[in-house]
Amino acid sequence: MSDIVIVEYREEWPNEFTRIGRELRTALGVVARRIDHIGSTAVPGLAAKDIIDIQVTVSDLDDERIGVAMRSIDAIERFKGTFDHEPPGTVVPDDQREKWLWHLRRDDIVANIHIRVEGRWNWRYALLCRDFLRANVGTARAYGEVKRQLARLFPNDVESYYDVKDPAFDLFMSVADEWAGWTGWQPGPADI
Repeated sequence: MSDIVIVEYREEWPNEFTRIGRELRTALGVVARRIDHIGSTAVPGLAAKDIIDIQVTVSDLDDERIGVAMRSIDAIERFKGTFDHEPPGTVVPDDQREKWLWHLRRDDIVANIHIRVEGRWNWRYALLCRDFLRANVGTARAYGEVKRQLARLFPNDVESYYDVKDPAFDLFMSVADEWAGWTGWQPGPADI
């Protein structure tokens, strides 16, 4: 397993996303209904692993054009039919958490590409998490500190890092749905 390294926010991350996002848009064409910068690198000021997380929205995970397009840009398939984390106290059917995960490296840019179906629980959750953390700077700072401390405690133990980080993140996100209701949040326009 590789080391877990959390770095301070890098101003280059949005441009790195744009570079990879445009490449994905060219390769996937209309198959990609939208392409969004998600995860910690999409939140200004948030400490993160130096890996760009990208969500590609599709209408069907079984569309064979997805794999053809991803392989054409030398993306590496990690998991097809994997499932996103289910927060404790929720019951989310498997089909609402299913995704296809790819990995891409370009020069000094590393990206994880999460392909999800539009409108499903995990698709909405990724966008809500990003927007909630962007709007709640104190929560984002606290989350960054949790990640820094966990990386210090478990630098070579990915499983232990996530075993603690995921429940901690669930606590931060436990009010995100309420926040969405208070603010009238809806997914905005696609990043690309």
